[in-house]
Amino acid sequence: MNAFHIDSSVTSDESVSHRPNARIVGAAADGIYDRTVIPTTGEIVDLKAARKLDEAALRTIFLEARTANGFLDYPVGRELLARAVEFALLGPTSANGLPLRLVFVESAEAKEKLRPSLLAGNLEKTMAAPVTAIIATDLKFYEQFPRTFPDRGQMLKGMVAAMEPAAQRETAWDNAVLQMGYFIVALRSLGLDAGPMVGFDRKTVDEAFFPDGDWASQYLINIGYGDDSKLFPRLPRFNVDEIARFA
Repeated sequence: MNAFHIDSSVTSDESVSHRPNARIVGAAADGIYDRTVIPTTGEIVDLKAARKLDEAALRTIFLEARTANGFLDYPVGRELLARAVEFALLGPTSANGLPLRLVFVESAEAKEKLRPSLLAGNLEKTMAAPVTAIIATDLKFYEQFPRTFPDRGQMLKGMVAAMEPAAQRETAWDNAVLQMGYFIVALRSLGLDAGPMVGFDRKTVDEAFFPDGDWASQYLINIGYGDDSKLFPRLPRFNVDEIARFA
């Protein structure tokens, strides 16, 4: 188990990082502290607060990140795409159902399969993008519960299998869209730009890429290193107090 020390400038003198027998560990599965020494609530809060992203990371993921409208002529390594998927898989979904499925459209042949589905306004930039990810959901995701939720997998599988098809689809759809959000953040965190869109015909994509009917397309995301000269001005956002309430 790898241990690391949090600098005293971000924790109090009484924090876990200053206790001789306490360790802050990097293994995500084990949490943020060595369970052989149980910290106080305040110390745990200190540890969690110390993990917050710095300003540079926030600029990368949110503050300066934009929806790409065009890309530089530069390839995207498959290892980066795989890493982004790994990150997206770590986000929560209902009962760890993990219904997100992806097809990375890279080749000229695959782009031609995608072409008939694209609306005119998205055609040129999608055909020119280094990679286009088809975001899809596995309509039979529940068959994987014995793997993704071993303790109660068979029970969950049976429960969802007994649901009406429309309810199954809604569950699969909602959770895959949730995972798509994680995926976009993951792409940005790895230095890539993303251009998600719904300007395509899903039926055409499904017939071309998912003829067995088990997966259903939801969104397309163009991926690469964005050409900032093609960005539109950032459009207005709401103020927090316009859309958020405390109850």
